[in-house]
Amino acid sequence: MSDGRGTDQQDDKWIGDSDLGERFPAWTRGNAADVFPDPFSPLGQSLVLKQGMSPALRDAYTALGALEYDEYETPDTPDLFKMFGGYVYNPLTLTRILGARMPGASPEMIDQAFFDERDEVPPYEEHPWHISPANEAKLGESVGWAMSATESPELDADREMVRLQRSQRPDLASITDGALLARARSMVPLLQQTFENAMRYSSLSGLGPGALGAVCEGLGDPTLAIRLLAGIEVDSAAPSHAMWDLGRVAAASDVVNAAFDTGPDSVLEELRASDSPDAADFLERFDTFLFEHGSRAQNEYDLYATSWEVKPRIALAAIDLMRRSDESQAPTHRHDASVAERDRIVAEIRERVAGDPETAGTFEAALGSAQLFLAGRERAKTNLVTIINEMRVALREYGRRLVERGVIDRIEKIFMADDNELDRLRHAPETIVPTLDARYEQFLELFDRKPVFVVNGRVPELSEMTPREHSAESGIVGTVLTGSAGSSGLATGRARVVLDAADPEGLEPGDILVAPQTDPSWVPLFVPAAGVVVNVGAMGSHAMIVSRELGVPCVVSVADATDIIPDGATITIDANAGTVTIDALP
Repeated sequence: MSDGRGTDQQDDKWIGDSDLGERFPAWTRGNAADVFPDPFSPLGQSLVLKQGMSPALRDAYTALGALEYDEYETPDTPDLFKMFGGYVYNPLTLTRILGARMPGASPEMIDQAFFDERDEVPPYEEHPWHISPANEAKLGESVGWAMSATESPELDADREMVRLQRSQRPDLASITDGALLARARSMVPLLQQTFENAMRYSSLSGLGPGALGAVCEGLGDPTLAIRLLAGIEVDSAAPSHAMWDLGRVAAASDVVNAAFDTGPDSVLEELRASDSPDAADFLERFDTFLFEHGSRAQNEYDLYATSWEVKPRIALAAIDLMRRSDESQAPTHRHDASVAERDRIVAEIRERVAGDPETAGTFEAALGSAQLFLAGRERAKTNLVTIINEMRVALREYGRRLVERGVIDRIEKIFMADDNELDRLRHAPETIVPTLDARYEQFLELFDRKPVFVVNGRVPELSEMTPREHSAESGIVGTVLTGSAGSSGLATGRARVVLDAADPEGLEPGDILVAPQTDPSWVPLFVPAAGVVVNVGAMGSHAMIVSRELGVPCVVSVADATDIIPDGATITIDANAGTVTIDALP
């Protein structure tokens, strides 16, 4: 980073780009594109990735037995979520070692569970140090825990902790500048704690589904495995249920309906200007919603992101869609139908394997593990983003003050500093503001570039990133696209290509949502949709987990779907087979 006296952009590198070591040469946007869809700010990289998440991943993998402490490169200051071209990458080599050392697993199984299947992903290369009987034994104990656990007390304790932090948030507008920065920094240890637990559960969340898949394949119908995962209640779907209720409240009131008809940008202003009891009731309910779920955001791991609390318009746009949806689209209806189908299949399989105690035991253990760990994965992420949002709102308040004082001209520019530079910005702003201005301009340019999917042994230059524009020709009638089954079911409807969850322009109840990725901020758009198609995603992606909970047919990892499927076309998705067919052009 710069010392604050000028621009720090290298000729063909972003200022936050990471170095590569020899031990872990391969890094991928697989799964990262779902969790980190946009460029990541310097302050987010400094506080969240480097100080929080990287040490937490090191600690989680060490606790599970995947690696020994000194097997990491720079273990005291690990950099396990690297950045290239401003985009965050997952540690492909590191995660594959987990599969290489885990009893009954393989690097290829890890790829299938967590990363998209792409031709550009290099094959796993085994090295002698990857083989470790001692780590295999430790991981065996972790696998035994994952296949026998019946509760997740660590995640429940984390949830209570983060709720306490939210409820005890001080009045940010009245505390000092130093207290604001101290509050943001005080969240880093809690971020480490929640993310370590997130990685413990996430890393083992593929065991149950994998074992279910093996049982179902042995029974002659591998498609049953996806249907067995339906209806798992997850925390990241809770906002959708709350939004549906708000949509019903709005639909029942002429006053609130009229306010929403003015558009999501003005609905709150309209309601606040009204003296109607209905308006006051909705505003109170919406405030409660933001208190409970306002931490969610697109690219929500980055401090730069605007959460629903910061920008309520995002949530209001989704509520507006639900307000205009038919009662038959209530998430509870489809959820209950999915659960009923799941329970029917469970009973059928139990009957078929009753005479085979070994298979019956494997089935029960796999079913329990899948339900506990997939739900745990989502709970852990919800815990994490709540802590990140506490950091975010404190820093945005400080940024607001700097704008008010004329130090910077946009709140967002505070996120162009790294943690070490925050104190310089506070005490000697004239020495750092020109650098922040230059970084912000460069940062915005990164949004228009598409990162390479895999980095392997060499850091790519910015010039290797392609413009973010249509990269594939539109499909014709009869085109069949293949992806991965995210949840079961069939759906035919009008395709609506939505590139920004904050602006679902044109999406109507009953349409099929076609999206580039689906971090939890997209989830509310699933509710009014007849189905979902996503460019990226793997077994553990949010799109898969939440679509199954909501009972929405979903196909993920459909490469370039947002380019190939014309907006407005009639399409059919077969979420059992993982296919999308273009039936008619708009």
